[in-house]
Amino acid sequence: MNLLPVFEAVYEERNLTSAAHRLAMSQPAVSNAVGRLRAVFNDELFVRHGRGVSLTPTADAIYSKLHGALSTVRDSVSETRGFDPKSSTRSFFISVPHPLGPFLAVRLRERLAVAAPGVEVSFSTRSRPVEQEQALLDGRFDAAVDWLLPGRSRFDEIALFEDALVAVARQDHPAIRRVRTEKELVALDFVALRPRVEGESLIPGIQEWGRMKLNMVLEVSELLEVLVISSQSDLAGLIPRSMLKLARDTFALRALPVAVTSKTFPIKLFWTPSRTSDPAQMFIRKQIQLASCAVTGGGLR
Repeated sequence: MNLLPVFEAVYEERNLTSAAHRLAMSQPAVSNAVGRLRAVFNDELFVRHGRGVSLTPTADAIYSKLHGALSTVRDSVSETRGFDPKSSTRSFFISVPHPLGPFLAVRLRERLAVAAPGVEVSFSTRSRPVEQEQALLDGRFDAAVDWLLPGRSRFDEIALFEDALVAVARQDHPAIRRVRTEKELVALDFVALRPRVEGESLIPGIQEWGRMKLNMVLEVSELLEVLVISSQSDLAGLIPRSMLKLARDTFALRALPVAVTSKTFPIKLFWTPSRTSDPAQMFIRKQIQLASCAVTGGGLR
């Protein structure tokens, strides 16, 4: 059992020296522990590669089951000891695929600098996260902020704010003055984010836009590309309403006044039920809620 945290650290750091620093151990002690791990699992596990190590398939399989279990143990210990934000050195990893992710990250870090200066938070803000559901189940992500909920597993959740889609164009685009109906909107050429889910969306508020069959001449991977291209071309853009102020103030884009749908969709914070009652997790979720309010001006309606 004493070897398992060493396995976890080497796996995540991909470097024995970095793992030793993280564990407050000497490098020879970590190397010795890795040797014992190889004997226990009858596999190389970590193969020297350049200045670090590469992982074997067996190491991947062990980590996928081990990390969640170790996180559960740590959470249990935290519950019995209590949680003091001012003195805690806990670390958290939050997934925020929503385009507001970087802004939420900045506001959350600002809040934690005052409320919990020793707490570290890392973020994944990829628009198309890979294996988000599995990362939550394995404990690699503590929570996620998204409009798409994983479908196979049960997660606890709260709604942070309501969002919607809106079409935008540069402020001197002819469409700003003449487009007022869906028929006129469909006649435009669009740039938009590449869909994360194949086929028709099942989410009200997004579904209606999909059924319009807009002429998507360009699909990109990040929202920033939508904003830049829309501001520098005749292509209209499709963006979340929560990004409209940024689109206006920074990129001189304007919303096209066509009411495609009155439906909104909730942006949710969700996590595994095993983390619901952990005081540290409760604290970080509350801070995410407050940071979200700061980013959206109290929550979009």
